[in-house]
Amino acid sequence: MKMNCHLSVLVHEQAKQYGDREEIIYKDFGGSEWKSLTWNQLSATVKQVSNAMLNLGVKVQENIGIFANNCAQYLYCDFGAWGVRAVTIPFYATSSEQQIQFMVNDAQVRFLFVGEQDQYDKAHRIFALCPSLERIIIFDKTVRISSHDPNALYFDDFLKLGEGLPRQSEVEALQKAATLDDLANILYTSGTTGDSKGVMLSHEQYYAALEANQKAVPVTEDDRVLNFLPFAHIFEKGWALLGMSVGARMIVNTYPQEVQQSMRETHPTSMSSVPRFWEKVYAGVMEKIDNASALQRKIFHNAIAVGRKHNIEYLSRGKRPPLMLHLEYEAINKTLFSIVRKELGLINPNIFPTAGAAISAHVEEFVHSIGLNMVTGYGLTESLATVSCDQLDKVYTIGSVGRPLDAVDVKISDEGEVLLKGKTITKGYYNRPDLNESTFTPDGYFRTGDCGYMKDGELFLTERIKDLFKTSNGKYIAPQMIESLLLVDKYIDQIAIIADQRKFVSALIIPEYRLLEEYARQKGIPFESREDLCANDKIHSMIWNRIETLQQQLAHYEQVKRFTLIAHHFSMENGELTNTLKLKRRVINENYKEEIDKMYEEN
Repeated sequence: MKMNCHLSVLVHEQAKQYGDREEIIYKDFGGSEWKSLTWNQLSATVKQVSNAMLNLGVKVQENIGIFANNCAQYLYCDFGAWGVRAVTIPFYATSSEQQIQFMVNDAQVRFLFVGEQDQYDKAHRIFALCPSLERIIIFDKTVRISSHDPNALYFDDFLKLGEGLPRQSEVEALQKAATLDDLANILYTSGTTGDSKGVMLSHEQYYAALEANQKAVPVTEDDRVLNFLPFAHIFEKGWALLGMSVGARMIVNTYPQEVQQSMRETHPTSMSSVPRFWEKVYAGVMEKIDNASALQRKIFHNAIAVGRKHNIEYLSRGKRPPLMLHLEYEAINKTLFSIVRKELGLINPNIFPTAGAAISAHVEEFVHSIGLNMVTGYGLTESLATVSCDQLDKVYTIGSVGRPLDAVDVKISDEGEVLLKGKTITKGYYNRPDLNESTFTPDGYFRTGDCGYMKDGELFLTERIKDLFKTSNGKYIAPQMIESLLLVDKYIDQIAIIADQRKFVSALIIPEYRLLEEYARQKGIPFESREDLCANDKIHSMIWNRIETLQQQLAHYEQVKRFTLIAHHFSMENGELTNTLKLKRRVINENYKEEIDKMYEEN
């Protein structure tokens, strides 16, 4: 049932309703077997965590760090901390030592929960550099604790501090004293420029967000929600809490690279994701079709055309499809499309919220055409995820980011910037009064940094203000739009558009090397390394022809004129990607200065 209460008691209130109904489906770290917990078991463990935290010395509104991949323990700690009015700060499991040190010191974290060996090792190495840090509590019992570390504690031993619920009366008193003004989280943005900023998220924001999303998003207690994105990402954190607030089962995927295997094993009905996931799905399906017979390709492309007409030209526009079209679609849906969805592990699909970056119209149309309800949306950490999303009972347009939620007041400034106001919007950044003043307009609207416009009740984004490039010829270029257009090609894995203060648009491209190597072998192109492939004229010509086909719809000044193939991926280790895999353009420009300059040399 729908439940919207203070997060300190959400799990316990739902346990009263659902009792021994399965709720959390998970694997142990490194494990292969799926296990599960009931609502009653989850509630009991959360109570034990709350008691253990009090015995550890956790204070009201104290900041607690969680540095781990998704796991059941992550949820225990979130709800356990909220149960004693503490604040949780989720760190991405891939965060660097420098990032962890900054966040721990900025938030004065005393207790840091870590997941596996990698997270423990980083936390141990920065311990002496963080004066506030007192204890490291380790989720994975196989982690090897340093012999010189008296401050580490396994989670199982931490739980013993709450055995028998020795301080439950204090826990319940704290829950009664909890207010919506309490901070629930501080989420540090991954930061494409400069240091991370700690976004303060209150219980009032969560309450307002859950209320608004429960009205707009058709997820129910019958759903099986796969937690794929990190819990440190506000999209996943908000989505997981929405699912739990309506009684849906949570399937916790620990390792992102295993998500497709997890989907096939657990058959989720819903999952939030970023567009790159669906771009990979699209590329994978199209690769299979490219390798099929001429007849099979014809059948598939005809099926996609039927799906597009039925689901997009009619249903998305609020129109009833003609009977013959509907019957044709139903036949295809029960056969061919059903097979495609089954390959993905989606037996009874419901909805698939997608946000976080621009998504190609090709990919969005494909996903809808094969019978999957992609709910495209827009949001920020500062808005507690959703600002707007497609609402399936209303008209929605491919290319829009949906309709604003009731809780959010969206205004477009004279300069075209999307401005936000409402109870889901942050009050500001932690320890950053310098930023808080400039982040809001004089009349209290939050500046998103995104440009867009409203049309027929739907929000359309045009570009990111900080990402907008201006060529030396005075033309403005939106790099994310061009990148999302070209990323649908199966041979392109990563791409960075270069244009700012340059004469024309160029690109750094990291190919999908598995497919490129296969292509080279088929065409008899000799190579011994990725560098050989990058330097080969025939490979360059093939990629160029595919780019030219994809960018025909762009204005001449937006089109890529030159590109360089790169032998190694952009990475977080090299500082080129944020934890949410967004490009750090300044770093890329520095790291690949020589390659970029060469593209602009006169012939």
